[in-house]
Amino acid sequence: MVLKEKFTFKKAERLKSRKRIEQLFREGKHFFQYPFKVYFKASSPDGSIHRGAPLQAGVGVSSRNFKKAVERNRVKRVVRECYRLQKSPLHEQLLKSGHNLDLFFIYTARELPDFPVLKEKLQLILSRLILLINEKNTPDI
Repeated sequence: MVLKEKFTFKKAERLKSRKRIEQLFREGKHFFQYPFKVYFKASSPDGSIHRGAPLQAGVGVSSRNFKKAVERNRVKRVVRECYRLQKSPLHEQLLKSGHNLDLFFIYTARELPDFPVLKEKLQLILSRLILLINEKNTPDI
């Protein structure tokens, strides 16, 4: 019996390129869903520069709000874990529509997060992105 790899967050799914992150902030769209500011940029697969994964995500935490690196790293770790557990519906929708999506979550709150609260907020964000993909179904989401 072979298990499907459903709840993974592989290296190819991480948004790490400085050039692509800067392009995402410059050209992408964004919305605010407390405690996150979410930047996203969609593209069609024919004119894209994606390499393997249709969905790439990154996480950022302000050093202004969290002075200690230990705290910033913990917030990023919890956010990545919540995202990893809930990204599959968005991933499947992108595969159906044939689009690629770059995402970047910026945690804006000043207190350390609780896992259940973040999980609920990320669920709202991901469902909102799915609705945007379904509505427009174009690269200019």
